[in-house]
Amino acid sequence: MDLNADLGEGFGRWTLTDDDALLSVVTSANVACGFHAGDPSVMRRVCDLAAERGVRIGAQVSYRDLAGFGRRAMDVPGDELAAETAYQIGALRVFAEAAGARVAYVKPHGALYNRTVHDAEQAAAVVAGVRLAGGALPVLGLPGSLLLAAAEEAGLTGVPEAFADRAYTPEGTLVGRREANSVVTDEDAVVRRALGFATEGAVEAVDGTTVAVAARSLCVHGDTPGAARIAARVREALERAGIAVGAFA
Repeated sequence: MDLNADLGEGFGRWTLTDDDALLSVVTSANVACGFHAGDPSVMRRVCDLAAERGVRIGAQVSYRDLAGFGRRAMDVPGDELAAETAYQIGALRVFAEAAGARVAYVKPHGALYNRTVHDAEQAAAVVAGVRLAGGALPVLGLPGSLLLAAAEEAGLTGVPEAFADRAYTPEGTLVGRREANSVVTDEDAVVRRALGFATEGAVEAVDGTTVAVAARSLCVHGDTPGAARIAARVREALERAGIAVGAFA
């Protein structure tokens, strides 16, 4: 099982994610590319640390929404979104390659991630942007999403992921962040859910039903309070259960 986290979510003197600590735990780093967070200095530092520790570098592309942290709904024309996706990947690639590594995959962030679950045009635009950036990069997305379907149709590898610290609807989608209890904050619960994804391919939805979630990668959000400690506990629990933790890309 791959273990990923959102990193580089700072800007200038403002810092949100504990990149150094998380990079000692995760196997894949979703690096903010400047549209929802991140700046050149932050991106460079995260890429340097990730390369040093053998952590895979992924481009976490987003709507252009610094003020809303990429979590506000936006309507962006498909051709524009494709260009902006490619732009973000290209920006991160400079720093990854300078660190002696590479951009290994792409993952949308926030509102864009959720939009591509059910919006065929936006999903196709993200995939077009990945293709425009060059290279057949794998794409991380929600199981059963139109994003993963579009990626596979375009000849890319679609990688399904699960969220240990997010609440799920009975339909297998994420509960909107504006709704109560959308984020799971109890550390023990996060660990239990992570083990459930890895060993049973399932999670308990908000209505108490069991939802099947087949995932190759498991996400712990970097902006969750205590994220590094939670990620370390998740990794330890997975390894104690005999589950190999390693990057998918």
